[in-house]
Amino acid sequence: MIKRILNSLKGKARKPAQFFAAASVALTLGACQTIDDNRVPYAPVNLSFNTMADWNVYGISGALDYRSFIRDKRLPANYPYTASAYTGFGGVLLVGDVLGEPVAYDLACPVECKKDVRVVIDTEDMLARCPQCGSSYNVFSLRGHPVSGPAAQNGYGLRTYHVTVRTAGTPYALITY
Repeated sequence: MIKRILNSLKGKARKPAQFFAAASVALTLGACQTIDDNRVPYAPVNLSFNTMADWNVYGISGALDYRSFIRDKRLPANYPYTASAYTGFGGVLLVGDVLGEPVAYDLACPVECKKDVRVVIDTEDMLARCPQCGSSYNVFSLRGHPVSGPAAQNGYGLRTYHVTVRTAGTPYALITY
């Protein structure tokens, strides 16, 4: 049922409201299903955006925007990685959900569980897809839940990370495990 709802959006102009409505229905229908989002091995995560200017350059601008952070590959190229910056097991995928709120995931596919097998955003249907196993995940409205492939069959979701947005005396945004 979830696949049918998401497939019905294929090839159509997707406005955030349409996407959110379809995702809400899919989430309601799949609410009884247990998702395992702990398959990717633990690795430290610590990314800090100390100023609004840092966020404007390296963060996300709103709904359906995304950016990947992989420290060993120095991605993004000009991000000011420090000695205390860590990007999890496979890297960090920072997205703006359908409401524009920042959400972060590990880039490693939970089916493959390898540091170098990372999901990528398919801009055609706005799903995160694993190039190895073909699984896809809804990162913009279903919090990294699987929607197709071996991940959906086994209930493997993307590992999520905490995103803390500025409060008095703290960095503009902080991503941690």
